[in-house]
Amino acid sequence: MKPYSIDLREKIVNTYFRGGTSIRKVALQFGVAKSYVQKLIQLKKTKGNLEPKKQGGAMKGRLDDYGRELAQMVESYPDATLSEYCEYFGEKYNVWVCASVMCCTLQKQKLTRKKNITQ
Repeated sequence: MKPYSIDLREKIVNTYFRGGTSIRKVALQFGVAKSYVQKLIQLKKTKGNLEPKKQGGAMKGRLDDYGRELAQMVESYPDATLSEYCEYFGEKYNVWVCASVMCCTLQKQKLTRKKNITQ
């Protein structure tokens, strides 16, 4: 969702600062949440402008910086379980994660684990 325009933000704040109305009434008038009006007023008082903050961005995983280490681990121990990978990685690099985080990271880096079935 795109941020509200600066023009609309200024209209909201100016309406409130002109006086004679409450935050709740300003919110109803412009069709926004009361908390949004409060946020704009606080932003104007502290920063002096109403520029929207940068939105989005990729979330970084805890193991994203360990690509080479993960590849070496999978190559060295191809038959290990996810739990064993988690334990090994935690002991070696002091980065403790659960099996689902390990699984997602290995999938992101396209590191497949092929198990040998021995009978």
